[in-house]
Amino acid sequence: MKIAFVGKGGSGKTTLSSLFCRFLASQQLPVLAIDADINQHMALALGMPEAEAVNVSPMGLEINRIKEYLRGDNIRIHSDGVMIKTTPPGTGSRLVRLLEDNPIYSYFQRQINGVRFMATGPFSEDDLGTKCYHSKVGAIELFLNHLVDGDHEYVVVDMTAGADSFASGMFTKFDITFVVVEPTLKSLSVYDQYKFYAKDYGVKLKVIGNKIEGLEDIEFIQSKVGDDYLTSFHKSNYVRKMERGEYLSLEQLEHENSAVLQVMRDEVNATEKDWDRFYKYTVEFHIKNAQSWANATAGEDLTLQVDPNYNFRMESNSWLVKSSQ
Repeated sequence: MKIAFVGKGGSGKTTLSSLFCRFLASQQLPVLAIDADINQHMALALGMPEAEAVNVSPMGLEINRIKEYLRGDNIRIHSDGVMIKTTPPGTGSRLVRLLEDNPIYSYFQRQINGVRFMATGPFSEDDLGTKCYHSKVGAIELFLNHLVDGDHEYVVVDMTAGADSFASGMFTKFDITFVVVEPTLKSLSVYDQYKFYAKDYGVKLKVIGNKIEGLEDIEFIQSKVGDDYLTSFHKSNYVRKMERGEYLSLEQLEHENSAVLQVMRDEVNATEKDWDRFYKYTVEFHIKNAQSWANATAGEDLTLQVDPNYNFRMESNSWLVKSSQ
């Protein structure tokens, strides 16, 4: 399952996404954590020392490595240079399995206390004042376009704060999106934005209350989000210490908050995978990007990268079977 964590800045989405990854890893489950937030704090939250975190190879700054591998022998893509963030897989493209060795993992991936980790990376000095962060997150979008995840495999992406993912097709890449909210109207406004913009795309949203101090906070959130409410994470001394740089055993997390992580996992496991929807919107957003800006930049019609005979669901299922043998 592909899982996004979104929310207003300061809502605690990085903290919760990191705790969720650690919880999955503690159950010996394969989990890949991806930091797609401009602030790049996920590695630290997972327990990586700061001196090591700054040396994680940034996907956003070296996207050509990713393009080179994913393009494979796809004859519709004549060079890496004409691949863009939305380019969909087609005949000859390389799909990526979570449990495999490949050059992308070898170069970009790090291990943090049982969690596999990759990061978009920060701005470079050359980007300041000339590019937005979406140019970096495009590396994650392209990777997710080609990623095939099997049963009880988890890909967790910590997204940029707010509703910025709607500037690309990233918001359609996930089986479930957890919206982390504090019991305030400002925090809930991000949920309102997601609900509005995602309503026509079959996005499954579930709201996680955070920094909860009592039943009144829970009832306030429930009154605003209705059936999208899932559970709430209470104010935590464990998290307070974690945010001050202490790395504590997950066994020390408060019981009521540990139970919240299990509720989240159960909800993920109950979510139905829909490969057809995934590929449909991959193609739709690729055509939008091609026609709005990328064709002019590339000097050719990039909508021709879409392979009309490619069945992504069939290829995904075949790939999963083959790679498990």
